Amino acid sequence: MLPFSYQSVRDVGSAIAEAGEAKEIPPTAAPSQFIAGGTNMSDYMRLGVNRPSHLVDINCIEDRSLKTIEIGDPDIRLGALVRMSEVEDHPEINRRCPMLAESLKLAASRQIRNMASLGGNVLQRTRCEYFREISWPCNKRNPGSGCAAIEGFNRQHAVLGTSDSCIATYHGDFAQALIALDASVDISGQSGKRRIRFAELHRQPDDRPDVETTLRPGEIVTAIVMNVPAWVARSRYLKIRDRQSYAFALASTAVAIDLDGDIVRDARIGLGGLATVPWRATAAEEVLRNKPLTEENAAMAARAAFVDARPRQHNAFKIELGKQTLVRALLEAREMRI
Repeated sequence: MLPFSYQSVRDVGSAIAEAGEAKEIPPTAAPSQFIAGGTNMSDYMRLGVNRPSHLVDINCIEDRSLKTIEIGDPDIRLGALVRMSEVEDHPEINRRCPMLAESLKLAASRQIRNMASLGGNVLQRTRCEYFREISWPCNKRNPGSGCAAIEGFNRQHAVLGTSDSCIATYHGDFAQALIALDASVDISGQSGKRRIRFAELHRQPDDRPDVETTLRPGEIVTAIVMNVPAWVARSRYLKIRDRQSYAFALASTAVAIDLDGDIVRDARIGLGGLATVPWRATAAEEVLRNKPLTEENAAMAARAAFVDARPRQHNAFKIELGKQTLVRALLEAREMRI
């Protein structure tokens, strides 16, 4: 681990100012970064993958809005410093939006969920084994060096949203529920405050996989806001993985369906373990609307979700697995009583 400086702050303005201050940056180091739970960042610092020159600790920020859950009707607001376990345990969130609570419960060990902040969780790195091991070329770590995964062992890698520069997977679970809900993110920075759709937060790799989000230098996520109508109580997060304890998804899906009898009035679908970014399956949603939710129509929607999939040598199985995961989640949600 490279040497770094550290500063704890007590308000958002100080955090932004501290992150923007000029620091003496060693040639091998990265600029300032914010740290909250640090469950992802600390791993990569030890491995030498992430090399910040300066850490700005935001845990002591006194603004309670960053640390509270606000339940409205129909909006829910989650402060960026709320811990994952606080949301998964919240009875009203479990009642009104099961897929949100389930996506957190299945994300990691309870110890990590007690530490990890919501803001940090959605900003976790898109990564793979070759990103973690610094002896391999990786366009994410060293732009222009190449992608070892493309011709390497790529069973865990993405089939959606890939490029010739990167096929790493975004492994977050919570983000799939957020993108399905069309959530928004509140951001503060040197230019003031702004709100963007969660779908606009992450960038597909294209030819710059090292730039993963649309955040500007020094900006900080302060809250996540979502509209949760009553019908989202019929929702499900399904995660398929190699083992049932603390493993990344091979395929996952967050689904919410609005039914009039057996007819789909609206559908929301997020896909995980399959793409380079949190993935909204809008084509699948469109297939389902105004049709009965039968197994045949669910399968048709699943096929639409993977029309643009680009498999590699070892991960082609993910396409069929992703389809079956989506069909199963839709049919399980159909049977829910709300």
